[in-house]
Amino acid sequence: MFRYFETLIDPFPSQEPGTPPRRLLAFILHYSRPVLPFLGVMSVLTAMISVIEVVVIGYMGSLVDWLSNADREGFLAEHGMSLAGMALLIVVGFPLVVLAQSLLVHQTIFANYPMITRWLAHRYLLGQSLSFFQNEFAGRVSQKVMQTALAIRQTVMRLMDVLVYVVVYFTGALVMMGGADPWLMVPLLGWLAVYLFILVHFVPRLRAISMAQSDARAMMTGRVVDSYTNIQTIKLFAHSRGEQDYARGAMSGFIDTVHRQMRQVTLLTVCLQTANALLLASVAGVAIFAWLNAAISLGAIAVSIALVMRIRSMSDWILWEVASLFENIGTVQDGINTIARPRAVTDRSDAGALAVPRGEISFQDIRFHYGPEGGVTDSRVIEGLSLDIKPGEKVGLVGRSGAGKSTLVNLLLRFYDLEGGRIEIDGQDITQVTQESLRRQIGMVSQDASLLHRSIRENVRYGRPDAGDDAVRDALKRAQALDFVEELRDTKGRQGLEAHAGERGVKLSGGQRQRIAIARVLLKDAPILVLDEATSALDSEVEAAIQEQLYALMEHKTVLAIAHRLSTIAVLDRLVVLDEGRIVETGTHAELLRRGGLYAELWKRQSGGFLGVEDDGEAGQAPPQVAE
Repeated sequence: MFRYFETLIDPFPSQEPGTPPRRLLAFILHYSRPVLPFLGVMSVLTAMISVIEVVVIGYMGSLVDWLSNADREGFLAEHGMSLAGMALLIVVGFPLVVLAQSLLVHQTIFANYPMITRWLAHRYLLGQSLSFFQNEFAGRVSQKVMQTALAIRQTVMRLMDVLVYVVVYFTGALVMMGGADPWLMVPLLGWLAVYLFILVHFVPRLRAISMAQSDARAMMTGRVVDSYTNIQTIKLFAHSRGEQDYARGAMSGFIDTVHRQMRQVTLLTVCLQTANALLLASVAGVAIFAWLNAAISLGAIAVSIALVMRIRSMSDWILWEVASLFENIGTVQDGINTIARPRAVTDRSDAGALAVPRGEISFQDIRFHYGPEGGVTDSRVIEGLSLDIKPGEKVGLVGRSGAGKSTLVNLLLRFYDLEGGRIEIDGQDITQVTQESLRRQIGMVSQDASLLHRSIRENVRYGRPDAGDDAVRDALKRAQALDFVEELRDTKGRQGLEAHAGERGVKLSGGQRQRIAIARVLLKDAPILVLDEATSALDSEVEAAIQEQLYALMEHKTVLAIAHRLSTIAVLDRLVVLDEGRIVETGTHAELLRRGGLYAELWKRQSGGFLGVEDDGEAGQAPPQVAE
């Protein structure tokens, strides 16, 4: 039975998530559509429970009148069928309705509803541009997804519960009390006016504080996660005290919102309890006065008092539900600002898969700058750059820091979209193909070789998910990593390929991470290879061994390599020198040295003034290794 209700809703919808709307109701509806039919049934069942409770309270009033006037001997004969029917309703009907409502709420809706939001929001955010994640704390983004999913569920379910209970109970109370004596309706209507005033006064204030609190909570979490993520840097610079102050600033901001919230809560509680006390006193006074004048029966008084006591207890619940409702609305609105941002880089609706039979790359008069969304500077990075790379050609990018080398690679991978010009691979504009198919055809090793907090096997197989263990071990062996991987053991006793690398690979040294990253690209075996300081974290002996594998990997591939250590790329077919986003020189190592331009200046600085090869070096001939 439980399994049946748990599987009525699929918590992982297969449809491709679209951009969520930025308006509150549309945003909530966007993630609620699969659940709406079940929410409707839930409301009907909740209304049935409420109606049964009101009917039972009314019946108790009639029972009091029957008992006060009836003859004991003829009581069951006169009222026995009615009593049996009410007993059946209370003992059988009511529990069955409660069971159906509870199964629907707790098994069908409670877990699946927020999971739908998490699943769709997570999939949508995975498609966000690189700049989105560069400008956000990872912990802050994940917190928004988790909080918003729960807040949507609470907002919708609480709103529907409050509406059902208010309509059923208040309408029932008015009908029953007005039927006994119209004057009994006056205190109830007066209390309703005061109650609505309390809602109108306090709820918007709680909502505003809740929005500030949600943001402060996310900021606090983001700062704490940022400290844990960069714990090595914190310890390296002995900056624990500074990190404590950094986190304390966010924690102080959060606790300030809590204090502001609790002040409103205290005032709200006092006002509500005062209104409830006045309601009870006034209804009791009117009822007693009416009874003294023989206008109502004892049963009517019992019903009136019972309904007032029930309304009193429910008024606390409803008020806090409404206050919580607006708190959750504040959380949802805060989440909208993160989750509902449009993607900066998107695939065309008719985008196809990239095919790379040859590997020719063409940059055609491209223009790009990061702007306020991509970085701290608004200066232009690439301006009117054109570059053609022939199939199978090995090209090195050279230049000072900030010249545009990494930007050129990021544009090739389409982490950002161009402002002008176009980039083609084998004659195909990269904006006309899917991003995933583009990146599947490009293997990249960067100097920041971060790994997933998963097993070594899973990290290497990221290059080719269908690869078997033999292929994984072969790639690790070629990357000079198999020996140390087989000796790995993590804190949970997992060994070798099963051992986990830790968050971003922190359990491994920089050189070990780099070798696993190289193994991942060796396994991927893509037709285009990008190397961004690929061996910068390796010692000379390991680098020399891996260079042989990289040279073998480069065979029959188009290669784009970046290296600040010029000796590692001097053997490539052609070097392209960038400066301030423009190509200022191009040629082989020997040609550029003879030209005496920027490349020769950079080479001279790295070699300490002993060029040695500028007269004898031939194009494509490897220069001697230079100590740095």
